Amino acid sequence: MKTTLWATLTANGNYAQSSPENPPRKEALDDFATQAKAAGNFIVGRKTFQEMTDPSRISQEEQVNAEGPFTGIDIVVLSKNIENIPGVTVVKSPQEALSYLQQNGHQTALISGGADIHNSFLEQGLVNEVIFNVAPVLEGKGLNLLIDKDNYRYEAVRLLECKPLGSDVVQLRYSIE
Repeated sequence: MKTTLWATLTANGNYAQSSPENPPRKEALDDFATQAKAAGNFIVGRKTFQEMTDPSRISQEEQVNAEGPFTGIDIVVLSKNIENIPGVTVVKSPQEALSYLQQNGHQTALISGGADIHNSFLEQGLVNEVIFNVAPVLEGKGLNLLIDKDNYRYEAVRLLECKPLGSDVVQLRYSIE
């Protein structure tokens, strides 16, 4: 199964942190919806999923339109603490998430939000490709991607594509060698 990790980073390499003062870029969100539709699924951490479904973060347009951007998409939530979330599949490990998607006929898995989720897939060597949307901001604090948080490890990547998404957001797509 091909696995693609999707993330929005700042220009200085941290995870882009969103807040009411610094909302996610529309171009990056639109790209995520496109990637999720193409894969037919996405894997997300519990905290990020809760943020995604928080009514205070959902626009009026999305609230009116019951057919949201993820209708018909397999959503897999990784959580070690919660057993059940209505409307999604909850699993406890990256391997369990991939097994579930593979058993349901998916050939690609899209790994979305949560630094812990990204790092757990990367540490275990379960990522074939990464998509980084680089937002035009610099942040002094932030989380980083780690391949192995306990040891030094170097992972070669090959640039597959570089394209502007608009509003100064640039998308970099790499395969992991």
